[in-house]
Amino acid sequence: MKSPTHPLLPLFASVLTANAFQFPDCTNGPLAKTKACDLAGTAPERAASLVDQLTIDEKLVNLVDRALGAPRLGLPKYAWWSEGLHGVAASPGVVFNTTGYPFSYATSFANAINLGASFDDDLVYEVGTAISTEARAFANYGFGGLDYWTPNVNPYKDPRWGIASDTPGQHPVSIKGYTKAILAGLEGNETVRKLITTCKHYAAYDLERWHNLTRYEFEAIVTLQDLSEYYLPPFQQCARDSKVGSIMCSYNALTIREMAGGKQDEIINLTTTSPACANPYLMTILRDHWNWTEHNNYITSDCNAILDFLPDNHNFSQTPAEAAAAAYNAGTDTVCEVSGSPTTDVIGAYNQSLLPEAVIDTALRRLYEGLIRAGYLDHGRGGPFSSPAYDALDWNEVNTPSAQELALRSATEGIVLLKNSGGFLPLDFSGKQVALIGHWANATGTMRGPYSGIPPFYHNPVYAAQQLNLSFSYANGPVVNASDPDTWTAPALAAAEGADVVLYFGGTDTTVAAEDLDRDQVDDSSLLSNENVSSILWVGYPGQSGGTAVFDVLTGKKAPAARLPVTQYPEGYVEEVPLTEMGLRPFNHSSSTTTTTTSSSSSSSSDLEEDVPVQGGGSLTIQTRSTPGNKTLSSPGRTYKWYSSPVLPFGHGLHYTTFNVSLIFSFVAPSPSSSIPISGLLTSCTATHLDLCPFSPSANANFTVVITNTGNRTSDYVALLFLSGEFGPEPYPLKTLVGYKRVKDIKPGETVTVKDIPVSLGAISRVDGKGNTVLYPGLYRFAVDVDGLQGVGGTRESPVRLEGEEVVLDEFPQPPKE
Repeated sequence: MKSPTHPLLPLFASVLTANAFQFPDCTNGPLAKTKACDLAGTAPERAASLVDQLTIDEKLVNLVDRALGAPRLGLPKYAWWSEGLHGVAASPGVVFNTTGYPFSYATSFANAINLGASFDDDLVYEVGTAISTEARAFANYGFGGLDYWTPNVNPYKDPRWGIASDTPGQHPVSIKGYTKAILAGLEGNETVRKLITTCKHYAAYDLERWHNLTRYEFEAIVTLQDLSEYYLPPFQQCARDSKVGSIMCSYNALTIREMAGGKQDEIINLTTTSPACANPYLMTILRDHWNWTEHNNYITSDCNAILDFLPDNHNFSQTPAEAAAAAYNAGTDTVCEVSGSPTTDVIGAYNQSLLPEAVIDTALRRLYEGLIRAGYLDHGRGGPFSSPAYDALDWNEVNTPSAQELALRSATEGIVLLKNSGGFLPLDFSGKQVALIGHWANATGTMRGPYSGIPPFYHNPVYAAQQLNLSFSYANGPVVNASDPDTWTAPALAAAEGADVVLYFGGTDTTVAAEDLDRDQVDDSSLLSNENVSSILWVGYPGQSGGTAVFDVLTGKKAPAARLPVTQYPEGYVEEVPLTEMGLRPFNHSSSTTTTTTSSSSSSSSDLEEDVPVQGGGSLTIQTRSTPGNKTLSSPGRTYKWYSSPVLPFGHGLHYTTFNVSLIFSFVAPSPSSSIPISGLLTSCTATHLDLCPFSPSANANFTVVITNTGNRTSDYVALLFLSGEFGPEPYPLKTLVGYKRVKDIKPGETVTVKDIPVSLGAISRVDGKGNTVLYPGLYRFAVDVDGLQGVGGTRESPVRLEGEEVVLDEFPQPPKE
């Protein structure tokens, strides 16, 4: 795919634009003889030396994403905004060479939601490693920087959220597994960070632009219980456990609410209202409770989020200078600015004595220490923060044959078989006329999805059909919910006429669901019940090889084994729950709530509510700007844990074969009661944090899943381990995912015994009304797989009783009451 251009790389690096990345010259430049370039110095010492040499004017212009550097010191400009969600992507910090090779493209892997559907953390790690390898090669030749604003780890609870496809799914346990794996691949395992990665968006962020409400003004009202249990665990993995280099704070403001008496339907006391990027409570959790300080890690704002502090949106700050000061003083270290928008008034904040120089210095030291730990000052010259392996990466490492194979595998492993009436799939296309219809059947960019770069090729379904020498016709199709005029029906009918098989490639795309754009709800009910629709595959955004991946599954070259990483709600769900409602548990408030505080906004409740039409007729009163005075609507619950009537449940996914699956919990109880003392689960644990202790009552105790392929096709199988039971605070969840494992290539007739499904005490615990993670006594019913949908037999449930006093595994910090 590429010509042998490695000898020409220095030539290309020498003609880059002014926005391209450069390493400082620590050999012959002005910094060479300073402590900043001293290989014997520690990273904090060297960062402090660099910052100490800057004048106040130089400091101020380096607090934003397009940092101007300091030419007199030989400190180059640096663009902190680089994207790499599923491959090196177009962004201010990345330059694709538009004149030809080299660095004119990067591998485009399947999007995060596809990787989440695979439930394959080994695959996720491989993808992260491949992305960081290509990104580091881009950096070595000036086409990209050292930090990347990825991954997006916000939980995906509502299908209307515009950028939900950027996330790995719905449940914190699987999101944490994805996060741990992708960060290990992106940041590497050496002393030197391969990349500085940024977990986003902190916190309680899942609304873009819904009706007349935007993310720039939205105030997320969240209970301590939901915050600790649902919205923050992926960030706990990032900060406390994986020690990620950076965190991005989100657009929304955050209000913490308490449940009076611990009950959802009683009076609610509101506390702590401020934008996420100026929220002291969120910063306390991040840096104090999770001790995210080991490497002086830094926080960046989302783009233009600080401007949203002003009266037109959050009404938190009255002037741009006050807004800038609020963010930096709270702990945000650098601010992203969108080109063409007003800039952050850092200079005004300093000149008006709102922003102390000590705060500026702390922010800059964090930023430059991050770069130093990624080899910024030691590139190619040895030392503790230099990696010869990373420094040697070049164009020959971009889109290699192994990367292309991995991109294809990332797409194939994420395909979910939703319906397969009468075993219609897999198909033998021999002698058949095929119709390929739909908006992405012959697409290019649509397969990539959001946050994409330039791929080396687009292997779409039409391309894949051509490679198989199929006899086919093609017609375009509409995008779901799009309002374009109908120009497709007649060509589609013509393409389908006379076809033996019709393959329809439909769904949404980034014109209806994207950054700053939420969408309407759709479901598959009509397709699932339609006898003329034989099979349905969920494909997501499959990347550069999406078409090939689909046909590999259609023909049976690869067997589908992925699972839905989300709940598919019925279309009418949007009539029951506004997108603004952050609560997870079902509730029903018969009247407006009474509050103990007032919001920073001065608008009245009546000014902030709007009746909007909904699908199916009628209207729904929504909170157009969430404030304490607004009435709280009833909710049937969110996510599979609390919602009982999905069209398709979280974890649904069919196979081309059949399996017999048994779950065994191998534990010899010390007494005939078969109970396990809670205290015994903790005595032998050596984990740094109690919630990370394995659920292992003894050295020989574990969950064993025995899987037998009783069909006639080789297939992977994703073992999903769920927990249910009536312990801890009411209401009790329907069930909770506590562990998972993808088992590869189980042959017909083969039996595989899996003993390494990781289950932690944190995964089986509950969260109380104060946000504490607690292990409670009670009967714990463990079950494998999604009930009644996978065609599995065997013994699928294993009850375990825990006895003794409840134990707090993690005491959650309490917010200061206003």
